[in-house]
Amino acid sequence: MSAIHDELNQLHASVCKGLADPKRLLIINALRDGERTVTELVEELAVPQANVSQHLAVLRDKGLVHARKEGQFAYYSVTTPKIIEAMDLLREVMAEQVMEPAGR
Repeated sequence: MSAIHDELNQLHASVCKGLADPKRLLIINALRDGERTVTELVEELAVPQANVSQHLAVLRDKGLVHARKEGQFAYYSVTTPKIIEAMDLLREVMAEQVMEPAGR
C-alpha cells in the first residue's frame, strides 16, 4: 500500500474513534442545526459540564468539531456538514439491518 493510502486509513480510524462514544454522537447530533456553547449543550443533553467539555476536546482533537471564541464563550460546530451526512447514512444502514429478517 502507498503511504497516502496508509495515512487515509489512519485518519479514517481516528475519526471512527472520535465517534465511538454515545455521548459524542449526542453532541454531534445537537450541533446538527448550528453552533452551540458548552452551556447550551449541557442543558440540552443533561450531561455534566465537565463531561461535555471532555467529549468536545476529543471531537476537536479528531477534527470533527471546531470552536469559535466570542467574548467569554466558545461556540462549537461541526467542521463540515458531511459529518452529519455520514452519521445519517450509518443510521440508515443500521435501521435496514434491524428490519431484515434474522438469518439473512
